[in-house]
Amino acid sequence: MDIATIVGILFGFIVITTAIVSGGGWQVFINLPSLAITVGGMLCATMIHFSLPQFLSIFSIIRKTIVAKIPSQSELIQKMVNFSAISRRDGALALEQEIPKIDNSFFARGLQMLVDGQDSEDIKQMLRPEIEYLQERHERGKKILEFMGSAAPAFGMIGTLIGLIQMLRNLESPESIGSGMAVALLTTFYGAMTANLVFIPLAGKLGIYSQQESTAMEMMLQGICAVAQGDNPTMVREKMQVFVSQSRRQEVKATV
Repeated sequence: MDIATIVGILFGFIVITTAIVSGGGWQVFINLPSLAITVGGMLCATMIHFSLPQFLSIFSIIRKTIVAKIPSQSELIQKMVNFSAISRRDGALALEQEIPKIDNSFFARGLQMLVDGQDSEDIKQMLRPEIEYLQERHERGKKILEFMGSAAPAFGMIGTLIGLIQMLRNLESPESIGSGMAVALLTTFYGAMTANLVFIPLAGKLGIYSQQESTAMEMMLQGICAVAQGDNPTMVREKMQVFVSQSRRQEVKATV
């Protein structure tokens, strides 16, 4: 679980709320019609822009930005080095007992194909589309969050225009202009806050996690194919370390 995402959002709302309360008159910041225009309009526009199944996947997309299980690079490299040693010593069938210990379905599937005697090309042909589909799925989720991040301020501005029009209709009451202007600007505030504190940061976090997960899957595929080709543990390690920056290779270096 990514605690930083939860803490960042909660602390952001706490900072903004504290600033509002300390300035006095916090009641004026609570306006249900303004909130309905901003959030409701954003959700309706998102529903129009994307298909219904894509719209309903919003909650799973947000969950992905908070709960992400990405294996560490050093752990992956060490496992593949160990699997290479076992395969060269006892044969690929000896790796079958390692499959139940793996909690990553992509990794387990690739290892099962290796145990079943598939060669490296067949393994690549079967597993590569899964990586590409993962990237496509995450990119679609990122676009949904980015669209929501752009729609929220837009509907905030629409709400402000509605409030200004209603205010200008009552110019015969100058004492109400100040309060009317404050209410009109609330929708802009709601839109800017939700976009810049929630949706745009979540889209960026999903992009980072997508890249990390894709890299991890590429490492798994590279390692499994290397074992299928009969490479020794040192060669397997060197092939997998190309995914790691030069400055971190010593840090993730596996024991052969």
